Amino acid sequence: METRLGNLDPILSAAHQTREHGYMIYDTLFSEDADGTPQPQMVESHTLSEDGRTYTFTLREGLAFHDGSPVTSEDVVASIQRWGQRDRMGMAIMGLTDSITAEDDLTFVMELNTPSGVVIEAFAKPSGVPLFIMPASVAATPVTEAITDYTGSGPFMFVEAEYVPGVRSVYQRNEAYQPRSEEPSGMAGGKVPRVERIERIEIADALTAVNALNEGEIDFVQTVPLDLAPLVEANPSITSGHLDENGYQYGYRLNFLHAPFDNRLVRLAALNAIGQREILQAQYGDAENHMVCGAVFGCGTTYESDELAEIAIEANPEEARALLEEAGYNGEPVMILHVTDSEAMAAVAPVMAQQLRAAGFTVEMQAMDFMSMLSRRASQESVQNGGWSIFVTSWQVNEISDPLRSFMILAGGEESYAGWGDVPEIQENIDAFLTEPDLDDRREIAARIQRIVYEEGIYAPLGQSSRLNAWRTEVEGLIPNGPTVFWNVSKAAE
Repeated sequence: METRLGNLDPILSAAHQTREHGYMIYDTLFSEDADGTPQPQMVESHTLSEDGRTYTFTLREGLAFHDGSPVTSEDVVASIQRWGQRDRMGMAIMGLTDSITAEDDLTFVMELNTPSGVVIEAFAKPSGVPLFIMPASVAATPVTEAITDYTGSGPFMFVEAEYVPGVRSVYQRNEAYQPRSEEPSGMAGGKVPRVERIERIEIADALTAVNALNEGEIDFVQTVPLDLAPLVEANPSITSGHLDENGYQYGYRLNFLHAPFDNRLVRLAALNAIGQREILQAQYGDAENHMVCGAVFGCGTTYESDELAEIAIEANPEEARALLEEAGYNGEPVMILHVTDSEAMAAVAPVMAQQLRAAGFTVEMQAMDFMSMLSRRASQESVQNGGWSIFVTSWQVNEISDPLRSFMILAGGEESYAGWGDVPEIQENIDAFLTEPDLDDRREIAARIQRIVYEEGIYAPLGQSSRLNAWRTEVEGLIPNGPTVFWNVSKAAE
């Protein structure tokens, strides 16, 4: 897999590898299908009262944890309450919830103080912190502590005795699992565990992993660097492709606290100067490896919008220079945090610097690894005192696909997300999105948020790209998805 599995608590950690460990052993109440539409998973049925305030959910019969104990509504309530302290959407939903109670073993009820149209979307979200259902005794673990009991009800069971951090983790088929009858679609439908055992082998070096795949020592590699792609594409025993079609959104935030980006016109000049096409070409090469996209909430999503998207897509140095002149820009240095240890971002900062200089900016770059960037971007000091002006990051598209999931749009001042824009209108629209029951109206609110984001220079996406996966030809049934999942996967006998 792409990175090592270090944290085994998928509520405490939003790391992708922890999330995918979670999908092996836990189940969810709802799941998104291939079209991004929430579908029941552990839930058999649900109703909503006419006033939009009372949800009643009934679980499927026969659901059981790995130790044989039945899954009950008490387990679900406890799991929702723990998840609601960690996930951004969960916290928003719980803020509207007066009570959540177990009516009987299979029925639980949520009483809202304000109607919301995104409760089911929140329960079905595939990433960030998914709502994994755990036994009530495990879900009672404070969110400041990691769980130590990995009992789930999902299609595979975690073999704790064989777990060696940094070396290997093992999952055994849950023979008692009862999948839904529907065909698999995205994260939804029947989750059939077709293989008896799955071993996740930690291989830090990408070339070593690709060689192991070519030699048949492993069956699947989650990320093949583009420069190594010819090694798998030339092997008739290997299939390669992009299982996550929407992939990752790359983008950048500007620092509102210090010059030059404490001036809105200068921020807009930067957006006009940078664009996407030159950066995508330098970073990902051929067009088949990336997608030009100016939608703040991602392309191919429910809340995709083209509102002011051109400002992020097309570099316009003439407009940038005019804005700098209007702003009275005096050559204050722009410090870009240049991440060098991520193959998906290493070429971004140098091209960005070139684009900014061509428009008249004074630009400096500070090279560092990704973890150092995370530490540096927390600084609210000026550039001269160790601060920064621009940082680049990435999110899987399903993690930024609406206003309640995306951290990139936040602008709540110095206590908010790095960049620290102070634009109250953003939060006002997020609150309106949360409590709007109509999907079309929520789309309008999302488009309005995108307009504000661009007008204020809060964030700009740099397009999308999906990682190249590769697997042995005897492996069948891999499902196109954001998270990499292994239910419905089979392996032909040798």
